[in-house]
Amino acid sequence: MTLFFHFGRYFLLIKRTFSKPEKLSVYWRQIVHEINNIGITSLPIIAIISFFMGGVITIQAAFGFTSPIVPLYAVGFTTRESMLLEFCPTIMSLILAGKIGSNIASEIGAMRITEQIDALEIMGINSAGYLILPKVAGGILILPFLIAISMFLGIYGGYVMGIATHACTSYEYIFGIQAFFEPWKLWYSFTKVIVFAFIITSVASYFGYFTQGGALEVGRSSTNAVVYSSILILIFNFLLTQLFLT
Repeated sequence: MTLFFHFGRYFLLIKRTFSKPEKLSVYWRQIVHEINNIGITSLPIIAIISFFMGGVITIQAAFGFTSPIVPLYAVGFTTRESMLLEFCPTIMSLILAGKIGSNIASEIGAMRITEQIDALEIMGINSAGYLILPKVAGGILILPFLIAISMFLGIYGGYVMGIATHACTSYEYIFGIQAFFEPWKLWYSFTKVIVFAFIITSVASYFGYFTQGGALEVGRSSTNAVVYSSILILIFNFLLTQLFLT
């Protein structure tokens, strides 16, 4: 019953969040702020992880393709497919769930226990819309750009590491990342990113919004936000993969 209770309360909160805003100009300023807070501050960790993971995938692929039957351009092909289909949209979203989700849950949770949300309600402001809508909109707008940068840096990192370690030649790697490319796979990847962005921001906001108690409960809400966001990302990753690839 607890599961159904949380599902019902979550959907009621989302309904309140997307009800009519009082003043669109205020929301736009908040969305721009959240784009910076959610996206721009996450860029360094995204760049570092993507670059080195691209290099690792390239080296592992070159190490595994020892058969003379397998062409060396398969190294670049494998790196591209791994980064575009799974690593960048899914694994990076799991990493962002830890960074962004905990931040959102702790921020809104702190506002709840210090009665700032109650003050907004007393002033007649839709607190759910004012606090949550900009975070959801900002996440949906900026995360596809972050993942696009992650894809580029991952493939570029594979190129740099592959050449530096003599795992493949420049020509073979570039030929591999161009071989058999299908544009619909990008639609698949970015559809997943948009869904994951909504999950991360909305679930974290839910746990923060309904925090009760003190500082200890804020920490617990942050932990729950990361855990449940990660579980839902994995579930929806499976469902979307079944929908697109079967």
